[in-house]
Amino acid sequence: MTTDLWMLVATAMLCLGMPFVYGAGRFLQRGGIAWSAGNRERDLAVPRWVKRAEQSHRNMIENIAPFAILVLVAHVAGKSNASTAIGATIFFWGRVAHLVAYVAGIVYLRTLAWFVAWIGGGMVMWQLFN
Repeated sequence: MTTDLWMLVATAMLCLGMPFVYGAGRFLQRGGIAWSAGNRERDLAVPRWVKRAEQSHRNMIENIAPFAILVLVAHVAGKSNASTAIGATIFFWGRVAHLVAYVAGIVYLRTLAWFVAWIGGGMVMWQLFN
């Protein structure tokens, strides 16, 4: 398997693991266990970092599909190369940094991490047109 595909798998695993971050925050709240097991008909008061983790996950869901399409099309079209591997790796680590910065509440670093991730995605896309 190519590095780009491994990075796509790693990104998918990151996306699947993100709910555990905010899930832990919910679980630790008073009434969190009952709320989690219940119908969630009321809001659970959680710390700000939990809400930021939820938002980071929503943002990842918005971004993973276009990234996956770029990586998969590059692979199928025979355009995978060192640039797509580096781009996919940058995307993955940018998304890790985005999650960490978002949960920590570091606003400018969060935005920078998002842009860095999409520079990586852009590197993959660029190879499709080369």
